Amino acid sequence: MQRLVIFDLDNTLLDRQGPLRDWCTDFSAQHALDDYGRAHLRELVHDRAYPSTFEAIRAQYGLAPSSEMLWRDYCSYMARSVTCPADVLEGLSTLRRAGWKVAVATNGTTEIQTAKVTMSGIADHVDAVCDSETVGARKPEVAIFAKAAAACGTDLAFGGWVVGDGADTDIRGGKAAGLRTIWISGGRPWPVEDVAPDQIATDVRQAIDLLLTMVS
Repeated sequence: MQRLVIFDLDNTLLDRQGPLRDWCTDFSAQHALDDYGRAHLRELVHDRAYPSTFEAIRAQYGLAPSSEMLWRDYCSYMARSVTCPADVLEGLSTLRRAGWKVAVATNGTTEIQTAKVTMSGIADHVDAVCDSETVGARKPEVAIFAKAAAACGTDLAFGGWVVGDGADTDIRGGKAAGLRTIWISGGRPWPVEDVAPDQIATDVRQAIDLLLTMVS
């Protein structure tokens, strides 16, 4: 098996939920949303946010700023707020020094995902970053994993690994692509019965250490 690993971005290489909670709090205070409004706002952006999400937010709360301005403010906030731990960045570089090709495959718009991998430093420690908007396919579709492999100069036919926190998007998707998988549990029990990851790690640094013990 070739030394190829494709990492998820949000809540795998970096924490999205912490900065998202802070953004919801700040946004709610700025626009005088009550507790119900803040809870609904969190639901709207919990899984993923797009420019169209902010059209809905603007209409829902009768806000004066344009949806484009709201979206750009959100992108800027999240890009400067997300971080990737130093030991994870070093782990990514260690994988590459050990001969691994390292890619990121993430669902989301090019604008915000590119900003996050750049501001967090991840872009400097991987071989390729593929987002669903650019690729035209979303995890768990095989096409996005194939594009990530190709961007590293490799092919899914020769195998590899997917690392992520999503049971459907990362683990089910990775297996459909013919790859082995490591699920980032964050201490959670595995949630589905019809498919299982090849390995389970509490966090991404532990997953990197597992990969470094692998012999191709």
